[in-house]
Amino acid sequence: MTDTLDLLKLRRSVPPQGLAGPGPSSKEIETLLRVASRVPDHGKLAPWRFILFEGDERLRIGDVIATAFRADAPGADDGRVALERGRLARAPLVVAVVSRARLHAKIPVWEQELSAGAVCMALVIAAQAMGFASSWLTEWIAYDRRVLDAMGLAPDERMAGFVHIGRAATLPPDRDRPELAAIVSRYQG
Repeated sequence: MTDTLDLLKLRRSVPPQGLAGPGPSSKEIETLLRVASRVPDHGKLAPWRFILFEGDERLRIGDVIATAFRADAPGADDGRVALERGRLARAPLVVAVVSRARLHAKIPVWEQELSAGAVCMALVIAAQAMGFASSWLTEWIAYDRRVLDAMGLAPDERMAGFVHIGRAATLPPDRDRPELAAIVSRYQG
């Protein structure tokens, strides 16, 4: 069995609140993004892009998130608003993967969106292979146009996910995985 299979058999997410520093260095981030960019991409369209949140920028976007949250929940207590403000500050690095799928004569939008999802998964696996822990989430902010506009997404772009990367402060127990008998069938035409 290869090291890659061993890694994949043990892969699991660590919730962002369980991630600590230090995060990846600039060189490690470059490696992570290069690996994540090597996913299947029919037509070589690169129908995705990255936005990095690290350092104080995680807190600056947190102000935008908190403002949007408070506008929708004016009765929320200060603790909940603070939680929303820190939503992208829980891990040392958050990589937003933006899907920029567009109509194309030969490549369906669906395939382009799948490619963006593959980028997220490749990023998660690469982070684990480099000794980091991660979590791929969307949460409400991935669908809130006020937040997406502040992050610089074009009107036709969508958030494929936020990949939180850091060191596992604690490793959560593995979750139950589906039994193959419940999810596998064989074609019998």
